[in-house]
Amino acid sequence: MTASERRLQIMELIRERGYINAGELSEMFAVDSSTIRRDLSAMEKSGRLIRTHGGVLPAQDVHQGDTPYNVRRNMNMSGKAAIALAALEYIKDGQSIILDNGSTVFQLALALKARKNITVITNDLMIAMQLSQHPSITLHVAGGLMLDNVYTLVGPDTVQKFENIHTDWAFIGAEGVHPQSGITNINTVEIPIKQAMIASANQTIVLADSSKLGYKAFAHVCALDAITRVISDDARGLKQRSAYGEKLEFARSS
Repeated sequence: MTASERRLQIMELIRERGYINAGELSEMFAVDSSTIRRDLSAMEKSGRLIRTHGGVLPAQDVHQGDTPYNVRRNMNMSGKAAIALAALEYIKDGQSIILDNGSTVFQLALALKARKNITVITNDLMIAMQLSQHPSITLHVAGGLMLDNVYTLVGPDTVQKFENIHTDWAFIGAEGVHPQSGITNINTVEIPIKQAMIASANQTIVLADSSKLGYKAFAHVCALDAITRVISDDARGLKQRSAYGEKLEFARSS
């Protein structure tokens, strides 16, 4: 196998997994670590990937398709606020929760001041900044590589943080919520993080405004059965509404 052929295969593996360890690549291709390092260095210089401690992320996956945070934050504000208040009803004083990244989950962070002695773990820097102002909230921030424009931390360190905890609730965002295809996301790099969040919580609630319902994004997160509930805003025109069964809850707008 030539270096060019090996690098093409490496790129396909990174696109498929979202992250891959350099040591794994050395074993897969039966070459020494110095050869893999040269491959990764060349691929990084060409802009095809981003190297992190011990591994690599796909560069285009990190940046492609994500709407900048300041744009998303101002879209459908009333619907997102209603979703946040509905989600808040599930959280009791003294509980521990995971907050995923995203503008709808951010609204829940704003509402958390109504609860006391809450422990929060998040990989969203904007949420962390907001919660740092509340002395009754114990805040943990997962480490990792920051995605430009969306202030989200990703990578193996982020995954490991969520794998090593246990919480009462996880509140995650989604780009698509489909009755058959389940929960989907616009990129693959966040998939292992969301899956670790779900696995670490007793129960998981997806917060998604009605534009996400019935939509299938690029990357699969989990089946609908893997989560407790989906909270969305009013969607009178939603097709296949009954297909979601009891999983789907609609927030009441104020």
